[in-house]
Amino acid sequence: MKMDVLLGLQWGDEGKGKVVDYLAPAYEMVARFQGGPNAGHTLEFDGIKHVLHQIPSGIFRKNIHNIIGNGVVLDPVVLKKEIEALKKFNIDFKKNLAISKKATIILPTHKLLDAAYEKSKGDKKIGSTLKGIGPTYQDKVGRVALRVGDMLAPDFKEKYLELSDRHRSILEYYQYKLNDLPSLEAEFFDAVTFFKSLNLVETEFEVNAALKSGKKVLAEGAQGSLLDIDFGSYPFVTSSSTMTAGACTGLGVPPAAIGEVFGIFKAYCTRVGSGPFPTELFDEDGEKMRKEGNEFGSTTGRPRRCGWLDLPALKYSIMINGVSQLFMMKADVLNDFEEIKVCTGYELPDGSTTDRLFPSGNDESFKPIYKTLNGWHCNLNEVEQYKDFPDALKNYVEFLEKHLEVPINMVSVGPDRKKTILK
Repeated sequence: MKMDVLLGLQWGDEGKGKVVDYLAPAYEMVARFQGGPNAGHTLEFDGIKHVLHQIPSGIFRKNIHNIIGNGVVLDPVVLKKEIEALKKFNIDFKKNLAISKKATIILPTHKLLDAAYEKSKGDKKIGSTLKGIGPTYQDKVGRVALRVGDMLAPDFKEKYLELSDRHRSILEYYQYKLNDLPSLEAEFFDAVTFFKSLNLVETEFEVNAALKSGKKVLAEGAQGSLLDIDFGSYPFVTSSSTMTAGACTGLGVPPAAIGEVFGIFKAYCTRVGSGPFPTELFDEDGEKMRKEGNEFGSTTGRPRRCGWLDLPALKYSIMINGVSQLFMMKADVLNDFEEIKVCTGYELPDGSTTDRLFPSGNDESFKPIYKTLNGWHCNLNEVEQYKDFPDALKNYVEFLEKHLEVPINMVSVGPDRKKTILK
């Protein structure tokens, strides 16, 4: 059996959580392979909205085994709070959730370092979520980080103090105050005690055993492809590999085991934090997208930057990920637009054109070239089948398919599970 991969193709916030929840009944295992509590996967069903930060989005399905893989950086405090918030759903976390012993732990001092680094950048800050993600991945690559398995060791406290002392010296250099550290540490060690009651295992064996036995596995990514540490809009990126290849290293699965690659994108574009955004809107249309789409970060609450769909960016993400199917989210947000624009390429300073992403780096010395399409200008609340879509929406889907050369097999027209239309 092959492992399918689901990931975002833009700058994150594409609606991956909803799609994982929708697809989950077809799978027996859902595995998260990278990122940390800087991700916010929003699911909505039975009129209730749920935001998950570290737990895989298959957790609400009782027959699915959920995996937090080695590529994830875990905040024990956040995970403890997430689990406690889900107690009312009678989820058996000992049975339905397994956490890799190789996953890296976010320490309280990692969060302080994140804040200190961001503050030191001044106007050049990258827009970090300040969850400690970057400093934790730095320690992982520097081979000094602590991992989930270390929490089971009798000398864990000594290991913690050794690493946190290293962090303290850096914080002293930045003259960053440590007033909050005692309370953060108390909360952290309380969460560590709680962690020991969970199912901590070598998850790479579980995932590969599931595949070998013929079970269907879905790998769930966080953030988006344009935030990838290598191929995103560097340096305004996250600290992990957000693409298909990251599913292999983040779960311990060989490349030959990858099956379908589901690429998720919004019918328009959004971005949180700093960095290039060629189609960003600063007018009434951008504000309308933000309002209609409730475009505020599910992790940070920050207003998202909004703009028209960027096809060069989408084509790039499709290429580096090997996307085989596309799912378009939030089509309903564009319901009230008379006209809808799509960026099909860029005009360079010398007058030439290209359809390659970021042709001149991050300096944005190029202009998007737009194709204008008719909007559907109607409510989609009553639509339950693709054949009932207004012609303008069908034309929009077909236009995108023609340019992207990958089928769009699902269109979301609302946040609820039921508002997911298969093509």
